[in-house]
Amino acid sequence: MIQKESRSAVRARRHLRVRAKISGTAECPRLVVFRSNKHIEAQLIDDTKGMTLACTSSVQLKLANGSNCEAAAKVGEAIANKAKDKGISKVVFDRGGYQYHGRIAALAEAARKAGLVF
Repeated sequence: MIQKESRSAVRARRHLRVRAKISGTAECPRLVVFRSNKHIEAQLIDDTKGMTLACTSSVQLKLANGSNCEAAAKVGEAIANKAKDKGISKVVFDRGGYQYHGRIAALAEAARKAGLVF
C-alpha cells in the first residue's frame, strides 16, 4: 500500500517549486506569507543577503482573532507600511505554496491597497 504525503509535505514541495522561480533583492524583496490555523505572518526577505528586512504577524499586532480575512488584511496593511518606511515600494509576492484564496488573497490585496506594487 502506498502512503500519501502529508498536507504540509505537499505544501513544502509546492513552495520549493515557487521558490525556484522567484527571488528577492534589496530593491525588490520577496513578500513571504505563512499561514497557520490560528495566525498569519508576513516577511520581506532579501535573498541576495539572506536577510529579513521587515516582518509582522497577527500575534505581533495583538489581534483577537488572527485566523480570519480581516486579520490578514491588517497584517498586509502593516507590512506595506513597514516597507514604505524602509523605502521599498515594489515586491515579489511569494504565497508560500498556499492557494491564492481567502486569507492569502486578503493579505495581498490589503498590501496592494496600502501602496505595495507586485
